[in-house]
Amino acid sequence: MSDVTARPRAIGIPMDRVDGVQKVTGTATYAYEWPLDQPVYLYPLQSTIASGRVTGVDSALAEAEPGVLAVLSHLNAPTLTRPDDPELAVLQSDEVAWRGQFIGAVVAESLETARRAAGLVRVSYESRTPDVVLRADRDDLCAPAHAATFGTGGGELQDGSPADSRLGDVETALAAAPTMVDATYTTPMYHNNPMEPHTAVVTWSDGELIVRCSTQGVSFSQALISGVLGLEPGRVRVVSPHVGGAFGSKVYPHSYAVLAAMAARTVRRPVKFTLTRQQMFALVGYRPASIQRMRLGADRDGRLIALAHDVIEQTAKAKGYAEQVAVCSRMMYAAPHRRTTHRLAPLDVPVPTIMRAPGEAQGMYALESALDEMALACRLDPVEFRIRNEPEVHPESGLPFSSRHLVACLREGARRAGWERRDPAPRSRREGRWLVGTGVAASTYPSPRFPGNAATIRIGPDGHYTVRIAAADLGTGTWTALTQIAADALGVPVGEVEMRIGDTALPAASVAGFSAGINSWGSAIWEAADRLRARLRTEHGGIAPPGGLAATAELPGGNPDAERYAMHSFGAQFAEVRVDQDTGEVRVARLLGMFDVGRVINPKTARSQLIGGMTQGMSMALYEHSVLDPRFGHVVNQDFAQYHIASHADVHAVEAHWLDESDPHTNPMGAKGLGEVGIVGTAAAIANAVHHATGVRVRELPITLDKLLP
Repeated sequence: MSDVTARPRAIGIPMDRVDGVQKVTGTATYAYEWPLDQPVYLYPLQSTIASGRVTGVDSALAEAEPGVLAVLSHLNAPTLTRPDDPELAVLQSDEVAWRGQFIGAVVAESLETARRAAGLVRVSYESRTPDVVLRADRDDLCAPAHAATFGTGGGELQDGSPADSRLGDVETALAAAPTMVDATYTTPMYHNNPMEPHTAVVTWSDGELIVRCSTQGVSFSQALISGVLGLEPGRVRVVSPHVGGAFGSKVYPHSYAVLAAMAARTVRRPVKFTLTRQQMFALVGYRPASIQRMRLGADRDGRLIALAHDVIEQTAKAKGYAEQVAVCSRMMYAAPHRRTTHRLAPLDVPVPTIMRAPGEAQGMYALESALDEMALACRLDPVEFRIRNEPEVHPESGLPFSSRHLVACLREGARRAGWERRDPAPRSRREGRWLVGTGVAASTYPSPRFPGNAATIRIGPDGHYTVRIAAADLGTGTWTALTQIAADALGVPVGEVEMRIGDTALPAASVAGFSAGINSWGSAIWEAADRLRARLRTEHGGIAPPGGLAATAELPGGNPDAERYAMHSFGAQFAEVRVDQDTGEVRVARLLGMFDVGRVINPKTARSQLIGGMTQGMSMALYEHSVLDPRFGHVVNQDFAQYHIASHADVHAVEAHWLDESDPHTNPMGAKGLGEVGIVGTAAAIANAVHHATGVRVRELPITLDKLLP
């Protein structure tokens, strides 16, 4: 074995994807494509009311259809062991909590037969008037004390943070501030729309449940599915080596996997179940709508003295979920007096879930828009205003940052964007009928390391290494990045490393989410490599024994340095927009992002991730908007024909750059989270550019032409 420091490193090389050939030849196996012996197919029954109860299910016609094996409902479904989770407690009662909720299923020999038979089932209801409208003046707003928590913190918001924070006397400081901004910003519901629909292919075999599904974490899915079904975790195997996109919607194993498992147990055959695009709008979560009031106070030198960020967001009556929308305001800028609050409006709507950069995506739109308004009020350049209010340490916790190069991102991004040529006056630049404007916004996202990771590395007699860890690849390049990390940790070429991921038969891994995947999995692989190298050196003189040798590293905890440092990625987004003076049409001519993401493992896949995030942020700013019908409580634009997202024709020049920096505290590789920081700040940069072009301040996303016309 070679010295780990004696050869060119794999980390930092723009390496082609190791799974690239499989992807382009169609041999990468996604969940629905697993071959099965005599599978049957499930088609769900969904509620047509948003609130009430099922009073009757007439399935006689459906059961008489040739090829139908079973019709499940709350009247005959198997009993689950955890009915306390309304989202996973499928068919356990007659209660209806949102429109589109599972109320039954048909299992048949073919998908076509199951779908036809589902249309023959007659369901009667006792309906209640649904309450689905988010308003700031509701009298039932509540603190999110019982929100679902993602991670291990056990706090009130889904990331484990407390719902509220306070430092100093905000109201007095605001009242005394020479310059003040008081504005309300709103964001709508957004739906995750990965290209691969949510899928579960389920087989019962010799008392073991095998679930092949599209998931962001097989170990997490195994724990939840086994708990709901009352099985020991070892009796549930979850397999998911390739995932066709997720954006957060596949972190939690939603009810479709449980329903498929119940059906497979009932008919004693393998069951294949995939959601349609329309069904996904009711069953696999979304980014909740928000109303955010931002109040900023600055002194005569343009330094913030007070900041208040008060958030109202929707959640489901069935199951609480609260995003950390205002948490970004707790750490971005210095101000001695500060307050953040989160309040929930419980509605008769589907349960929200994680969507790329949850919380920060909405919160930074409001914060960075308000920062732009304050910079103008103080007659300061928006870039310099942000730099002037840069904190030396985390403004609330007082912890130093493990690394924070936001100022460098702002300055270098401004240089690359040609910011010095900008006339700050709105409507100052015109090209024919187009009004041209530029805008800036900062980005941030945490860079955590999750607990519960383990990795095993084995060297064979031929000197090749096999790395085993139950990580997930959502199309982001995990297969490749982990291969590069393992190669550097072992001190060998990447061609000598074989990666195995996406299966609970492998050592456990945390989910791919919260920009923590490479941080968490890479740390476990690095530790396993260190242990294997030590064993080879001390026990075998550095030469692999005839029978091979393996070492395992288990990292049950998170990053011990997280108690001493605040760990975040940062970035600066610059946008140039063109607005048609007659129609109000907005075109984004250029997006440029400059990022502080630590050491980049693979520049090729990293750039892809950042550009993808920025494009999704543009989509958030201009197009995406889930329209909820207040009469019936369902999203009406539930397909790609009506739910508009950015296409290639909308994306002109998009550039992603990063600083050549390494973080000494996040992990052994020096990397920071990268998958989500790209979307954060993009919407605000575009909104700020639209104001610069037109003089119109749009505080309600998306920025549509009706909001710009006189």
